Amino acid sequence: MDHNPDRLCVWPGYFDTKLSRRSGRRVPKDASVVKPDLEGLFMAAREVGLKKIKREVGTSHPSRPHGREGRLWVSASGAREAIGSGSKEELLQLIGGQWRQMQRNERQMAAQQSASGPKAGDTRAQTQRKSAPQRSSFKKRSSFKKR
Repeated sequence: MDHNPDRLCVWPGYFDTKLSRRSGRRVPKDASVVKPDLEGLFMAAREVGLKKIKREVGTSHPSRPHGREGRLWVSASGAREAIGSGSKEELLQLIGGQWRQMQRNERQMAAQQSASGPKAGDTRAQTQRKSAPQRSSFKKRSSFKKR
């Protein structure tokens, strides 16, 4: 791809919680996410307010050639206009914070759905649901002799 000074390259690996700063994470822990992917990065960038974005699927980071994570091209001038960020570091932290919030909301929604139980018409889920709590089978019985 031709060099364009207006484009910023953003890799999903920049936001990986499991990576250290030395291994390639570019944002602080409070702006990093678990299992980053290109779709999540794209959605977080849209939520932040970026409009000029291009996805490139199947490309690998030069220091991580085994993983084909893809990358996102962001227009620097478009980022300045949309959110007022002057640097790539600030842009990454804004995207990471939004992405982390989106993941937190998804986990809360999944927990609420599982706590509410199966829906009214879902007979398969209703039959699989346990009605009474199971007892532990590993209790110590009083009939065992002590040695």
